[in-house]
Amino acid sequence: MSAGPTGEKGWYEDFFSGLVLDMWAVAVPPEQTRLEVDFLERSLALRPGAGVLDVPCGMGRHAIAMASRGYRMTAVDLSREMIERARAASAGVDIAWKCADMRDLPRNTEFDAAYCLGNSFGYLDPDGTRAFLRAMNGALKPGAPFAMDYGMAAECVLTHFREREWAQVGDIMFLEENKYDVRESRIETTYTFIRGEERVIRTGLHWVHTVREVLAFLAEAGFRTREVLGSADGTPFAVGKGCLVVVAEKT
Repeated sequence: MSAGPTGEKGWYEDFFSGLVLDMWAVAVPPEQTRLEVDFLERSLALRPGAGVLDVPCGMGRHAIAMASRGYRMTAVDLSREMIERARAASAGVDIAWKCADMRDLPRNTEFDAAYCLGNSFGYLDPDGTRAFLRAMNGALKPGAPFAMDYGMAAECVLTHFREREWAQVGDIMFLEENKYDVRESRIETTYTFIRGEERVIRTGLHWVHTVREVLAFLAEAGFRTREVLGSADGTPFAVGKGCLVVVAEKT
């Protein structure tokens, strides 16, 4: 779920470690992962043994499930601890784990398909997002499909923006304090993770783009949009949906 820098220091460089990962490890139920992997198989029209790129891969919940279904997976993330946890969880399946910037991808057009799931799109500023999509395009074969989700689309997040939210995830209390920067179209969030006497505070930034802007980023990077959805179950996108899901292809 982490992204990566190209020179500048980003908030994501030291965010994903320790108690934060303990929470994310139990935050998503297995049935949600199965639903999302079913969506990837269907929307990417994957052939048996296809080479697929997962960026950023987080702790590998999608990549491990995809590899278990017979796909040749390459999974990239900046967080070394995430990669280590993913590798430990993937015993018995063959995955090429790479600790790298999400903008530092193979440029030899070797992959049959790729995806960016887990709400990582928007971690980077607009120039960084353009660089990521260009790198993703360069890693794909001509005509190859690419799927992404984006929970911070303006039509999603601004319709129900809350300054404070909290949730109980397993034995961890998770608190959010959100501020919207109007000039930058960016949400700054202070996260507090509490488990017993342990308390961790981290700050994250998410850039907010409209659906039109997201599709323009994709087109600029050399992708043609196939579908605009509201979830991995195929629901059409509408204002107020919790997430934007886009399926595109390299032109």
